[in-house]
Amino acid sequence: MAERTAVWRHSAAATAVLGLTLTACGGAKVGEESAAGSGGSGKCGTFNVAVSPWVGYEADAAVVGYVAEHELGCKVVKKDLKAEIGWQGFETGEVDAILENWGHDNLRKKYITEQKTAVDLGPTGNKGIIGWYLPPWIVKKYPDITDWKNLNKYASHFRTSESGDKGQLLDGDASYQTNDEALVKNLKLNFTVVYAGSETALIQAFRDAEKHKKWVIGYFYEPQWFLSEVPLKKVSLPEHTAGCDAEAAKVACDYPVFDLDKIVSSRFAKSGSPAYDLVKNFKWTNADQNTVARYIALDKMAPEAAAEKWVKAHPDKVAAWLG
Repeated sequence: MAERTAVWRHSAAATAVLGLTLTACGGAKVGEESAAGSGGSGKCGTFNVAVSPWVGYEADAAVVGYVAEHELGCKVVKKDLKAEIGWQGFETGEVDAILENWGHDNLRKKYITEQKTAVDLGPTGNKGIIGWYLPPWIVKKYPDITDWKNLNKYASHFRTSESGDKGQLLDGDASYQTNDEALVKNLKLNFTVVYAGSETALIQAFRDAEKHKKWVIGYFYEPQWFLSEVPLKKVSLPEHTAGCDAEAAKVACDYPVFDLDKIVSSRFAKSGSPAYDLVKNFKWTNADQNTVARYIALDKMAPEAAAEKWVKAHPDKVAAWLG
């Protein structure tokens, strides 16, 4: 999640230059839309929002996009982009806003400090937690397993065809911010990281593990609606201290608690678009995000419908965002 300062792993695709091969939500492609604020000062024009691959972010984008469209008259274009690709789009105007950033000190340095193509717009109000989690049934039966020092004692139970003679530590999408491979190595744990491929696959693995009493340990995070369905138990890793994750290869500590924030392009910040003020003022809680995410993921509502339901139930919060 959390990126989400620890360093996200980026696939070859994630380091590629933005181009027409990347498809945006609704069938649009990166590069097809003009920058926000093209209508001039005070007019919204096109509002390009990057959407990262987890439902909590989708909830952010759904609600902000709904308000931008229905209250400000914006033409909202959502683009499915993994972390660094979204940051690359700031310079060209192909991306105006990233609504949920998890740390990314390396990207901050490159795009905010050095290139000055991006601006930090402050916290979303969400607290981000990343860690290793277990199904409740395992912890109930083996309570000492939540101490990382005892994990090797149970490693053989977590073996799979993909992990070989080591225990499997299940991660999600390979683009998520994760230090797990370094942690396994530096803590001398008899595990290997295996990628489920998506948030959905990760959730299903935990759901199935709890229902059928299977051995699963994996990367997970908050805010996340699924924890209200299956209250996963977090493993205690060595305490995070300032600078303990400064060198990715040497990380041997837990993830920090992230104050999730919003990043926008410098040109968007100067555009005069009312969507800029909306993003700047946007702030809600983990509970708010989880509610909308649950509508989308569990109730199978379309993001637009989920956003509409939440917006109509929280007029005071929306009014605050609109100033």
